[in-house]
Amino acid sequence: MTDKLFTKEQWLTTLEGLKASYNIFVPVKDGDFHTFKGLDEGKKPDFDYKNTRMSPKSLVYPQSERMFEYTLDDNDPDAHIMKESEKDYSPRAIVGIRPCDVHAFHIVKLNFDNPEYSDPLWVKRFESTTLVGLGCNEPCPTCFCTSAGGGPFDEKGLDVIVYDLGETFLAKAITEKGEDFVNKAQGGSEADDTALKAAEELSASSLDKISVSVSTDKLKDKVINELFEAPFWDVVGFACINCGTCTYLCPTCWCFDIQDEVLGKQGDRIRNWDSCMSPLFTLHGSGHNPRDKKVQRVRQRFMHKLKYYVDKYNNGVQCSGCGRCVRYCPVNIDIREVAEIMNGYS
Repeated sequence: MTDKLFTKEQWLTTLEGLKASYNIFVPVKDGDFHTFKGLDEGKKPDFDYKNTRMSPKSLVYPQSERMFEYTLDDNDPDAHIMKESEKDYSPRAIVGIRPCDVHAFHIVKLNFDNPEYSDPLWVKRFESTTLVGLGCNEPCPTCFCTSAGGGPFDEKGLDVIVYDLGETFLAKAITEKGEDFVNKAQGGSEADDTALKAAEELSASSLDKISVSVSTDKLKDKVINELFEAPFWDVVGFACINCGTCTYLCPTCWCFDIQDEVLGKQGDRIRNWDSCMSPLFTLHGSGHNPRDKKVQRVRQRFMHKLKYYVDKYNNGVQCSGCGRCVRYCPVNIDIREVAEIMNGYS
């Protein structure tokens, strides 16, 4: 596979050149936080960042997406006929994405693309995306990716991984899609042994900076009903204010709602993110709500990520260890502590 070395100025120039082949999305400073935006939106990329507040999952799975459109005008020959809305599936590259967020895409893929069901909107957009990861030199104190099956420089699911070596970036192609990206990248030079060795040392040293280890090894063996009825849920959920921050920021939450919106005689069928932390999420048309209490919704979130997913897919937990829900929960509910409680419950 191809390994190329770029100065940091060369890397920015290279990305500008790649816009002829890809829609490039990069991390930029947006107020007090970082977010992924198109390279042509007037802000300079900032690769010296911890992680974005919002995960980049919206680049594949938009927060609000027009699926179909229709007209209610009876004079129109196409009246009442659903037609797929125009979509953009042109090649794109998410450059600077952290390995935990790439891991999250592949967790979510099990829901949107599996032998039983395949969501064409998600699949087409994901398949058109090249994932160019940026390893974590300095993981956040809330990161626990190594406990969720990943790592600061984990290559799993990436097309290219980039190492920040101080004055230079080392880009290492991993897949054929990654080879194509790196080969199209103008400038730079072939990586020498010194750079490759520095990258190895950086990867090893970053692992030592993950300060928390979360136990999940016994979750698979737990009896669902025993965990479901455990008394600790009242304690876990007591502080929750049902703001939904945890699910809104989470890169592995995939729940959605579909609504029809009509203005005049023009209608759209729209898919929007939804959250199990919302009281409306389970509200029936009859008015009955099987999860009308806060503690039930808190339990659902953690049981789904740490038990239901584990049992259904036998693929670890539905969490990539990014730590966003830990950092931004206004009442300090910590998924790492809940995982330990569930894992050790008997």
